[in-house]
Amino acid sequence: MNSQIEIFNRQFSSLNSRSNELLKLIPDERLFWKPRQLNKSFAMFSCGEYLLRSAGKIEQTFGGITTRLWDDPFEWTLPEELSTGTLIAEYLSEVEQTRSKGMTLFSSDEDLQKEMPAPEKLQTIFEILLETIARAEHFQGRAFAVFQMFSDDKLPRR
Repeated sequence: MNSQIEIFNRQFSSLNSRSNELLKLIPDERLFWKPRQLNKSFAMFSCGEYLLRSAGKIEQTFGGITTRLWDDPFEWTLPEELSTGTLIAEYLSEVEQTRSKGMTLFSSDEDLQKEMPAPEKLQTIFEILLETIARAEHFQGRAFAVFQMFSDDKLPRR
């Protein structure tokens, strides 16, 4: 039977792979293209912005787990800073390295039951990771939806 740590590792790794595969399909001129805004809809962002938000959530979580600093990576993940597919791919790689390093702190599934302040209240590490994967996949799903508005290419699957 797979351990919870292995399952989280596989889920985060798969999410990273899908983001990188999608990024390869997006021409740089469409990376920050936004659909038109409708008065009664939520704020629309571009594929690039959603991919950055997805990776940023993972970075924030593993920064919090490893250093207890729950900084929002918003400032250093702005489109002005990461303006091309190449720069975003480098950021995704950095986040994946941070995530992989953070996961090595857990030696057994029992470690996932430990509580820590995250960032506003005590939660188990399991809850933190579960919320992170859900939020990161949510942003990635929005990137997929925006991509389908301007492309007929198949979406990455895994």
